[in-house]
Parts: sequence; structure tokens; C-alpha cells
Amino acid sequence: MRAGEVTVVLGPSGSGKSTLPRTINHLEKVDGGTVSVDGVLVGYRRSGNKLYELREREILKQRTRIGFVFQNFHLFPHLTVLENVVEAPVSALKRPRKEAEAAARKLLERVGLADKAEAYPKQLSGGQQQRVAIARALALEPSLLLFDEPTSALDPELVGEVLDVIKDLAATGTTMIVVTHEIGFAREVADTVVFMDEGRIVEQGPPAEVLDSPRHERTRTFLSKVL
Repeated sequence: MRAGEVTVVLGPSGSGKSTLPRTINHLEKVDGGTVSVDGVLVGYRRSGNKLYELREREILKQRTRIGFVFQNFHLFPHLTVLENVVEAPVSALKRPRKEAEAAARKLLERVGLADKAEAYPKQLSGGQQQRVAIARALALEPSLLLFDEPTSALDPELVGEVLDVIKDLAATGTTMIVVTHEIGFAREVADTVVFMDEGRIVEQGPPAEVLDSPRHERTRTFLSKVL
């Protein structure tokens, strides 16, 4: 992927599409091959022809450059919305709290939640919680942002508000990999659509090519059931 591109990953359940982003930030270890972001190996260092896994502290440092938005938000329930967004920049990047809070308030405004800064997660709808999770990921200013089915845990009427935030990020040049079932979103936002099945990339290309004129029979079968 090139900087500023949006790649959308589609595929049936069990195809490996959620495992893929987890390997990119080393939440899952790969059995073979390597992952690199900005030319830097993720999770390992190379010495000669051998790879050595990094210490947990080094891996955590790498993850500050790779944002991750989960299906189920994973907000800290005992922290306010503002504190959820501030926590990582202060603890992981050692930013002054006052500076981190000012940046967090701007991010909450960006995702439409400036008025919820002092609320707790349980006081928010699912869509609002997911928008807080996006702001939290952005607070670390990552070079790559990963989304694992960010709307799958939401009621249908809340999906649009989360997708609108992701569309805004795409329009401002944020590099993203988005695992989703939202075909319309893929068509509108993706630079590249990747279709996976049984742990492999079956085909990939521009949305118009993969979604409207898929070459592979497996892709055609999948799309005929979801479109």
C-alpha cells in the first residue's frame, strides 16, 4: 500500500480477513513471511538470515504507529470519553496531559462528540462509542489505521454515523485498511478492494473492477449473495 490509500478487505466469515489486520500490528504472530510498515519490520528484527521477535515493550512502541479500531470498541469503562482518548498519548508517548487533552478535544470535535467529553462509555450509544474508539486511535497520530469490521456490532441505524467518520478520514488522506461487509462503503471509499477466501487473497483491484466485474468465481458467488 502507498501512503494515503484506503484498502477495503471483503470476504466470507472464516476467510481470514479479521486475522489479517491483527497480524499487521502483531496481535497475531505470522507463521511465515514478514510484515513491514514504513519499511520497518513489525514484531521482529532481522539479524543476518534470522528473525528475532521483539520484546513486548518494543512491540507496544511499534503499535503506537499502527492504530487499531476493534469491532466491540474496547473503551475503558471507568474512564470518561476524554480520558479514554488522552490515556495512550500520555502513557505511551509521554505527552504532557494538558497538551494531550487539547488534542483530544479537537479529535472529539472531529468525530462529532465534543459535547460528550465528560460522559462515560455506558452513557453512549454504540455508534458514539465506536467514534470515541476512532478518536482514541487517531490520538497517537498513526501512520496506518486498521479497522476490523467497525460497524458489525452496531444497530443498523447507527452504521452510517461511523462510516461517515471513516469517509472523512479517507478524504483527508489517512492510510487505512478496513475489514468490512459494507459493499457500498467499499465502492465509494476504497482505492483497492481485496477479496479473501480461506486465508488467501482471491483477487484485488479497483472497486469498479472487483465489485462490478469480478474475475474469480468465488468472488462472483459471494457478491451475488450480499448485493
